[in-house]
Amino acid sequence: MNRRALGARGEALAGNWYTERGYAVLDRNWRSRQGELDLVLERDGVVVFCEVKTRTSDAFGIGAEAVGREKQQRIRRLAAEWLAVHGRAARELRFDVVSILVPHDAPPTLDVFEAAF
Repeated sequence: MNRRALGARGEALAGNWYTERGYAVLDRNWRSRQGELDLVLERDGVVVFCEVKTRTSDAFGIGAEAVGREKQQRIRRLAAEWLAVHGRAARELRFDVVSILVPHDAPPTLDVFEAAF
């Protein structure tokens, strides 16, 4: 499986996890000149910006470890841009990270870090 297909699979798994818990998916793979937001969701007035990291192995650490300070700042800027473009004002924002492990010989596992940053 190539990187793009792996990422798409992980984002689909994460999206399903959220929708099963009552979240509405507002956007997937929203892009601007500044970058991309993987998932934008909402439940009970809380808008969630979710970064999804999918890997086939944890040999180099879990995916969530790849969301460092610089990436967090970029996601915050993108979130502000998304809200402005969509004319949305949110009472509450949350930034989640979903770390997905898709090994070749076992079912995928999801670790959801709500309010990760």
